[in-house]
Amino acid sequence: MKKINVGIIGGAGYTGGETIRLLLNHPYATLTFVHSRSNAGNPLHATHPDLLGDTSLYFTDTIQEDVDVLFLCLGHGESKKFLQDSPIPSSIKIIDLSQDFRLGESLPGRNFIYGLPEINREQIKQAKNIANPGCFATAIELGLLPLANAGILKEAYTTGITGSTGAGQKLQETTHFTWRANNISAYKTLTHQHIKEINQTLRQLQPGFSGNVNFIPWRGDFARGIYVSSCVTVDLPLDEIKKLYHNFYKGHLFTFVADNGMDLKQVVNTNKCLIGLEKEEDKLVVHSAIDNLLKGASGQAVQNMNLMCGFEEDAGLKLKSIVF
Repeated sequence: MKKINVGIIGGAGYTGGETIRLLLNHPYATLTFVHSRSNAGNPLHATHPDLLGDTSLYFTDTIQEDVDVLFLCLGHGESKKFLQDSPIPSSIKIIDLSQDFRLGESLPGRNFIYGLPEINREQIKQAKNIANPGCFATAIELGLLPLANAGILKEAYTTGITGSTGAGQKLQETTHFTWRANNISAYKTLTHQHIKEINQTLRQLQPGFSGNVNFIPWRGDFARGIYVSSCVTVDLPLDEIKKLYHNFYKGHLFTFVADNGMDLKQVVNTNKCLIGLEKEEDKLVVHSAIDNLLKGASGQAVQNMNLMCGFEEDAGLKLKSIVF
């Protein structure tokens, strides 16, 4: 299969680093440049030391246009500004990992498809521009979408815990080791930026959904991964609910229903989402877990690239190598 050329804008952060690692090992992609104004002229391994010996690429502050796909691994608000300020040819496919285009925003000549393959696979295959979903949004949506598809989703009460990499590479008090170690805290209670994205996606399958996803995110004492638990009221018996979930995700390569329990280590260093279901009386609890840097960011971005370019959906994403 013919290889494509790809580039990265914003390669110094966590998502940039993960995207570099995936693309360096992708069977059908050649990483031709990684853009970073603050690191221009430095080898990639100066910022990502684990890449020593894996690539001879240097960061650059120039934008190369001889690529087929461009990944934007920029901060929120920066992707839109970059595309407005930079004359990127319309022939180059864009995959944006920020939140700038997730709610239907567009630019002249560029309309973005929401890049959640479990509901938009066919649109992604035809798309020129992708808005990659948020990490918490991915985990929560994949946990609730089968209920929305059946038209039975009601008010949801969700708690989710994320590793420190979810806050980005820039050092903050709450990402410092001495603060995170042996510590848990809530933040952005009921106001997290992914809530609008989640509600929009749920209403794509259940237009009449008028409830809320009441979301409380937690900071966890670990580096990577997201574990979410959503409580909803459902009258169906658990066996029927499990059938709904198995049928909904049949044919999807990365989302699985775990019938015998689940834990976070099962998904770390994978592009998987695992879903667990528990029920007492009319209360259903949906657990969902992902690696926030992979299925929640760079892995899903590469999954979208595979679909856009006609590759196997899991190309370059067969990742699991360790458990402990």
